[in-house]
Amino acid sequence: MARSLPAGVTEIEWEALMPADWNPKKALEGVDLAALSDNDPKANALLDKLRQDLDKAPVVKSLDGKRVRIAGFVVTLERDDKGVREFLLVPYFGACIHTPPPPANQIVHVLAKEPYPAEKAIFPVYVTGTLKTVAVVTAEGAAGYRIADAQVEEYPWRRQRR
Repeated sequence: MARSLPAGVTEIEWEALMPADWNPKKALEGVDLAALSDNDPKANALLDKLRQDLDKAPVVKSLDGKRVRIAGFVVTLERDDKGVREFLLVPYFGACIHTPPPPANQIVHVLAKEPYPAEKAIFPVYVTGTLKTVAVVTAEGAAGYRIADAQVEEYPWRRQRR
């Protein structure tokens, strides 16, 4: 179970990682989406532009160097027999794997202080550490933030029985 917050650590939600004035739908303004078909070159060009914009989504620079705790889901990048050592923390299950990745300002690149058990990495986690505004591009998605030397712990949730 998650421990109480250490001194100097602030728990944040995912919305805190997005600048208040950022509009992810800006690239779609003035576009008649209903007029585009799946194979339309204009639609493909628009999707490419949108993906580029999302991979370079702006970060909240005032968070750089802040000690935070944030809950999310693990997208494994590196693991060994001791557990997961490097991963992307994302706001919802399946991000980067079953769907296109979220915007870069909704992905945190995590380097764990201690390997996190791989069998637990399918469940939500808390990550605590110093947040840096560092762009990292991986095969699974582009991250706008990094937490190195991170403490990773199980998120205290209950499974509902039916």
